[in-house]
Amino acid sequence: MEPEADRFGIYVHWPFCQAKCPYCDFNSHVAARIDQRRWAAAYRAEIARARAELGSRRVDTVFFGGGTPSLMDPDLVEEILTAIRAAWPVSNDFEVTMEANPTSVEAGRFRGYREAGVSRISVGLQSLDDASLKALGRLHSAAEGIRALDLARSVFDRVSCDLIYARQDQSLDQWKAELATAIALGTDHMSLYQLTIEDGTAFGDRLRAGRLRGLPGEDLSADLYDATQEMMEAAGLPAYEVSNHARPGSECRHNLIYWRGQEYLGVGPGAHGRIRPAGVWLATEGAKAPGDWLRRVEEDGSGELPRETLNARDRGVEYLLMSLRLDEGSALARLGDEVLDRRAVEELCDSGHLWTRDGRIGATKTGRPVLNAVLEQLLA
Repeated sequence: MEPEADRFGIYVHWPFCQAKCPYCDFNSHVAARIDQRRWAAAYRAEIARARAELGSRRVDTVFFGGGTPSLMDPDLVEEILTAIRAAWPVSNDFEVTMEANPTSVEAGRFRGYREAGVSRISVGLQSLDDASLKALGRLHSAAEGIRALDLARSVFDRVSCDLIYARQDQSLDQWKAELATAIALGTDHMSLYQLTIEDGTAFGDRLRAGRLRGLPGEDLSADLYDATQEMMEAAGLPAYEVSNHARPGSECRHNLIYWRGQEYLGVGPGAHGRIRPAGVWLATEGAKAPGDWLRRVEEDGSGELPRETLNARDRGVEYLLMSLRLDEGSALARLGDEVLDRRAVEELCDSGHLWTRDGRIGATKTGRPVLNAVLEQLLA
């Protein structure tokens, strides 16, 4: 990885899904009918508005997230990418990622996305166990997930998959066997997330009602994490970020823009952005409800909610929270005394939770599992 390279990315949010998963707190909605032509016009309008405001940029990455972007017509994806290329030049290693669910992919559709300009696919497997998939509210089986991944690898050079662990009633041996199967599928990137129960989700409601049983305790969660790190390193896919593993050179370039605190445009309902017109950093967010965002674009000329101006401390805190998740760590030059407690840095280095070298700080293998506690100490 090349630390701190100056990059600009665009996140495009497609808010629709076939069903709402009980653990999901993303901005996703189930809709019977979607007028994709109307949505195409809205995305094009927002890209044109951003070009007028931001001026010249070089686009390094585009990420289609959701929701389930693989429900988008390939023609719609092509139209959005054409609008982006018309607005700005793109880099020589331009990366275009699309998230895909196994239930919404087939060969012709994948080929259509590749022809539209998508270069990287992230398949949401979530589990390779049928009972767990059902508990997670997924509509596909493990076999369907594997078929979708094989199909993605036959069409795209760069493929990632997502898995969730620390699930209900999951043992350490079960997870090791499942992860070994996933590694053998041969992707160059894997996102491995511990199940977290968020407020406002069906799982959150069940937990409060005492109806979400079998979640792992702290000791088992720690064992699951440690086993994940050991197996992924042994397979040649070390963690370059707390939950993301890749062969060297196969990291998700778009997500690195977030973690390195660089500039990105958010387009779509609920999409967040960090933009810097005229040298002033702004936090942007699209209206969350799809219908509201669409109406705002069509009637008001902008789908955005009121913006927030970010001062030096805001930017520094955000940068530390994101960049310390990376194996490469954080650049001290970007962390002033209003952000970083220098005494805490020394104490955490002495305790073996942090390393410092070449003007950077980073979490050690001891510090990563307790990163939230480390960050709490570091913030001035």
